Amino acid sequence: MNNRCMIVIPARLASTRLPEKLLRSAGGKSILRHTWEAASKASVADAVVVAVDDPKLADEVNSFGGRCVMTRVDCPSGTDRIAEVAAQFPDFDVFINVQGDEPEIDPATVDLVGTVLINDDQADIATIGTPIRSESLLHDPACVKIVVAASGCETGGGCETGQSRAGQASGSPAHPQFAGNAIYFSREAVPHCRGGITPKTLAMEPPLFWHHVGLYAYRRDFLEWFSKQPPSPLEQSERLEQLRAIEAGKRIVVARVQSAAPGIDTEADFQAFAERIR
Repeated sequence: MNNRCMIVIPARLASTRLPEKLLRSAGGKSILRHTWEAASKASVADAVVVAVDDPKLADEVNSFGGRCVMTRVDCPSGTDRIAEVAAQFPDFDVFINVQGDEPEIDPATVDLVGTVLINDDQADIATIGTPIRSESLLHDPACVKIVVAASGCETGGGCETGQSRAGQASGSPAHPQFAGNAIYFSREAVPHCRGGITPKTLAMEPPLFWHHVGLYAYRRDFLEWFSKQPPSPLEQSERLEQLRAIEAGKRIVVARVQSAAPGIDTEADFQAFAERIR
């Protein structure tokens, strides 16, 4: 395996809460272009491709000199869309999924998730988590939580497991580090605290509560497997595709960042982003 890495930006035209949001313009550029430019600054990847499902998006990518691949409109999930792209590029082994509505994604975080997977040959997927320190966020179903099997890391330093080591990502102010293995993902407040949630439990190190940042790195063989599997019962219940991998016993490693840039899901999100770059 040569570990050649490709960033894939899945881009769907349809959006329930904010129609055609990827084509919305802020600061003279579309949301999709902002995301592509940020992802292109990552150093871990050998190529960046936008996986589009509509000619409007293809035209937008072509207008700013990006490379796009047309994919099915009815892909059941973003991971299935990545798998469709992977099948067209047999010379790449690692694929990083950067959501098209993440115009402020930190390139160092993209580098981190790719490096963690490349350095751990026992992992099928790598993803990103950030500590939850707010009880209101913990109970927000829009915030996907990860239950993480802690790796035994000491606060503030690099961390080691039997298979891998991930130190700080160069240039990142977030001081990310390897956190452990994902056990479960949920929209509910997990894990449950029998004694109740207190400031002490919210402040624990390693963190007890993790917010899942929807950034993934996958191995090619995992994507080939995933695309052939039907949605699993837990996946259908939570509406979280990563549970298909968890139920099948696939290993998902989690890297830590201290905070994550917000994505754009609503009109309020878009207006806030437009104001920030203004």
